[in-house]
Amino acid sequence: MSDILEILKERILVLDGAMGTMLQQYKFTEADFRGNRFANWEQPLQGNNDLLSLTQPEAIAAVHRKYFEAGADIVETNTFSGTSIAMADYHMEDLVYELNYESAKIAKQVAQEFTEKEPHKPRFVAGSIGPTNKTASMSPDVNDPGFRAVSFEELKVAYKEQVEALIDGGADLLLVETVFDTLNAKAALFAIEEVKEERKITIPVMVSGTITDASGRTLSGQTAEAFLISISHIPLLSVGFNCALGANQLVPHLEVLSAKTTMAVSAHPNAGLPNAFGAYDETPEQMATQIKEYLEKGLVNIVGGCCGTTPEHIKAIADLTKNYNTRKL
Repeated sequence: MSDILEILKERILVLDGAMGTMLQQYKFTEADFRGNRFANWEQPLQGNNDLLSLTQPEAIAAVHRKYFEAGADIVETNTFSGTSIAMADYHMEDLVYELNYESAKIAKQVAQEFTEKEPHKPRFVAGSIGPTNKTASMSPDVNDPGFRAVSFEELKVAYKEQVEALIDGGADLLLVETVFDTLNAKAALFAIEEVKEERKITIPVMVSGTITDASGRTLSGQTAEAFLISISHIPLLSVGFNCALGANQLVPHLEVLSAKTTMAVSAHPNAGLPNAFGAYDETPEQMATQIKEYLEKGLVNIVGGCCGTTPEHIKAIADLTKNYNTRKL
């Protein structure tokens, strides 16, 4: 595999856009989510996008293919909720290894197709590791501030299972993303380090936090700089931000990261902020215009899209990045 760090020194790498936004276009029904295999499952399954890697693998492969065609260098696996903690909602904890393994395998096959066609532009697969639906550093109960819905150890065990399956399925790198609670992210990073040590392997790791509001802090209360310091003890490929905000709102936070870190910096913002119906209205052209500021200021090494972004958004971003140098590492 080409060394991704060497490529990052030469040019800006493009990450894919939203998986969920693309899957919504298929209008999959409950029966589509179930397929034959889960026809009699006792829980409703509609909305469990990770499951589609098993029941609708062609659709998942098609989404990856569209993003590579649009100019993405890296696609993310369809595993944002692929931990036993998140899958408990569907009583599917026992399927976690298979879900992650198959998702990585689908993405890897598509990536290899494109790398063979264009050896000068190798394609990579990032194992997507989401934040889970629980938080280790805050109480979900206002009447009991000391209560925790999950422990660091429980998170570590859950993440480790996901990480092993993503690596076995062929992921080239791991992306701990949409971090709203840094303690959750630390559990994921701890799990990754444990797997690396046990298997005597190295694998590049990206971390991407999410600034949740105009105060410029993560949900667990950290500024961009505090977030960076909290994870800098781990050898990482990149650190960055995604989700929650549109491209222009991320600029000041990316400026902080870019000035303070020797790692690569990534950004994959939403297509603006959601409208009253929860949809995203920002066009590819509007988004590219905002991302241009990142490139002019030399803030990023990796750029892509999150909620509401499509292959058209990624193509607009990819076309733009060709005209700019990557941020100096």
